[in-house]
Amino acid sequence: MTTSTTDHNHLTSDSRAVASRDGDRRLTRETKPSFKTTELIVYVLSVLGVLIASLVVDVNDDGQGFSAYQGWFLATVLTIGYLISRGLAKSGSHDDTR
Repeated sequence: MTTSTTDHNHLTSDSRAVASRDGDRRLTRETKPSFKTTELIVYVLSVLGVLIASLVVDVNDDGQGFSAYQGWFLATVLTIGYLISRGLAKSGSHDDTR
């Protein structure tokens, strides 16, 4: 049973929705704010883990170990990675309210 209609908001006979009119706009953003993502939680836990590990593990006399310098260096690398990932997440989105 196929029906022909000019209203773009109805469903077609094969149960797929037709795109809405051009005048309809979505009022939400494409990406969530950073504090609402699990990405931020993973980043914070990773940095805390690295810094705690650098505090707990001592550097031996032969130079083997995990020093505070290495811990802060890895925290910086994690921060750079987090900033790049947030930039990539936001690069494809746009905000119509601006």
